[in-house]
Amino acid sequence: MVQERERGITIQSAAVTFDWKSHRINLIDTPGHVDFTLEVERALRVLDGAVAVFDASAGVEAQTLTVWRQADKHNVPCICFLNKMDKPAANLSFSIKSIREKLKANPVLLQIPIGSGKNYTGLVDLLTNQKIIWKMKSTEDNGRVFQTKPLSQTDNPELLQEAKRARAALIEQVADLDDEFAELLLTDFGDNFDAVPSIKLQQAVRRVTLARKGVPVLCGSSLRNKGVQPLLDAITAYLPAPNERHHDLVRWYKDDLCALAFKVLHDKQRGPLVFLRIYSGTMKSQTAVHNINRNNTERMSRLLVPFADQHVEIPSLTAGNIALTVGLKQTVTGDTIVLSKASAAAAARRAQKDWEEGTKQREQASLILSGVEVPEPVFFCSIEPPTMAKQADLEHALTCLQREDPSLKVRVDPDSGQTILCGMGELHIEIIHDRIKREYGIETHLGPLQVAYRETILHRVSITDTLDRTVGERRHVVTVDLAVSPIGDMSSMGTSCDITFEEEVEGQLSPEVKEAVENGVQSSYFQGPLLGYPVQGVSTLIQSVSMAPGTSSAMVSACVSRCMLKALKQAGGQVLEPVMSLEVTVGEEHLSSVLGDLAQRRGAIQDIQSRHDSKLLLATVPLAEMMGYSTILRTLTSGNATFSLQLDTYEAMNPQEQSTLLKRVAGLA
Repeated sequence: MVQERERGITIQSAAVTFDWKSHRINLIDTPGHVDFTLEVERALRVLDGAVAVFDASAGVEAQTLTVWRQADKHNVPCICFLNKMDKPAANLSFSIKSIREKLKANPVLLQIPIGSGKNYTGLVDLLTNQKIIWKMKSTEDNGRVFQTKPLSQTDNPELLQEAKRARAALIEQVADLDDEFAELLLTDFGDNFDAVPSIKLQQAVRRVTLARKGVPVLCGSSLRNKGVQPLLDAITAYLPAPNERHHDLVRWYKDDLCALAFKVLHDKQRGPLVFLRIYSGTMKSQTAVHNINRNNTERMSRLLVPFADQHVEIPSLTAGNIALTVGLKQTVTGDTIVLSKASAAAAARRAQKDWEEGTKQREQASLILSGVEVPEPVFFCSIEPPTMAKQADLEHALTCLQREDPSLKVRVDPDSGQTILCGMGELHIEIIHDRIKREYGIETHLGPLQVAYRETILHRVSITDTLDRTVGERRHVVTVDLAVSPIGDMSSMGTSCDITFEEEVEGQLSPEVKEAVENGVQSSYFQGPLLGYPVQGVSTLIQSVSMAPGTSSAMVSACVSRCMLKALKQAGGQVLEPVMSLEVTVGEEHLSSVLGDLAQRRGAIQDIQSRHDSKLLLATVPLAEMMGYSTILRTLTSGNATFSLQLDTYEAMNPQEQSTLLKRVAGLA
């Protein structure tokens, strides 16, 4: 993406398929920024293992924590790679400590670096007791050539001592985590633990990784590819193969196709490109496939293997692979794709047989692979086209972008008529805005969200009004006497308004006139006397209606509306503002700064609860004070807090805030 090159960050996950020492690796590179957390979520949903890349000088950073929790949720085995070991501030022991303390993980150190900062030249593999050296002959050298030598007595004594100590700690740690390895040590190598064969140690590390009891830690500098080859070896050695990850429902499909759509991209030439993870069977191009979620059959015209932004066409792909398909126009993120309706029915029969035998107590819905969990949006703004002629083009662009990115939501505000963009943060919305401009050629305008205020009244007022009009040759005369009053107090005020008639009046009025009176009252509720926002919490009592013969219903409605407007103005206007229910999950160390910020936003704290190692803060805050809160919260908490927001109620503004709002709307402030 152009935006990625400009900003130097990953925005969209990119897939690449390559071979390494007789193994096929499907790699998906995901963004690290919290605004693009959905990209991480859907990649982890379909992958079997993960490599968490850390800056060796910074250790665990804010977003690392979020991504790690996502990997935990999906039970994905992980490897840690400490990158940028050639930075002056790189610190191995600090990084290991932060992984242990912040991620609550069990780091298993498999390598130690040789040299530090600019003098970083290689590493020692603690399993094999070998040193791997990269000799850079020039700045263009990409680290493909390296030397592997056993550690010998001629090496630096400090390095030898450190390697010996680190290997002993590794053997001891793995023995604690894996009973089989501990038994092997005690029975066969009781005299000398260091004599244990490296293959036995490697097998034990693999078992520990797959059981998620520990996390192998490797180090390197990817800019010059130092440490990348051992990392690829570790991926094939420690992370699970597709057949080692057990997906319950896949066995019901046996050798029939079963795949999950996890990403959609729009290509101007080829239309929607759908990324699929194949769980069973074989996928072939030029064949029809059945979408269980949508209950429709689509024809797949081409099958591609992804290589970042380049794609290679192939005739078929087997289970365990990531495929890119052309021609699936109805499929969206999270859909389950199978060979045909018949294969789905056969899988259902096998599942039913299992349930009857009591081996699996599962619901019918489990024939569908669980989809991708989409986080709730936290940032909102309005978007407008340059002219109304471009409105249809903007709607098409937003539809395509929503299909690509389910974390982007678009809605139309019924009060203001604004098109509202709901996203994961300011950067997320900024990227969407930029893409609409570059890819769809529409210069849109992003604006602040208009707050949907409401209005009510403070006092009871009775008023009489007479309408006397001559239209053509007919004279229309109507006299209305009505009273308006607030319903209950401000705190218990309902959202509705009601209309009642005096008993005598109700008996005298015909159904047509009564309907005209009600229409007149209801129309006046749509526009309040102060700012023109809808009125709520008002009760209207119709005390009398008298009219000359031949007066039309429209004139009755007009007289009632005029009378209502006068009454509402005299009854003293009060602006009601939307108050949101806010939940913030934050670490205890940042709780006081979040509380201080909420106090400045006129927030009212309802409760503070403990949840695991963090605090759950429940509060109510006016919506007008929550503009851009996601960015402020990240700044206050170093990106470690999350929040959710939903409408709670409408509450009366205090006189000072109301006066400021009225001046601002009138253009005086």
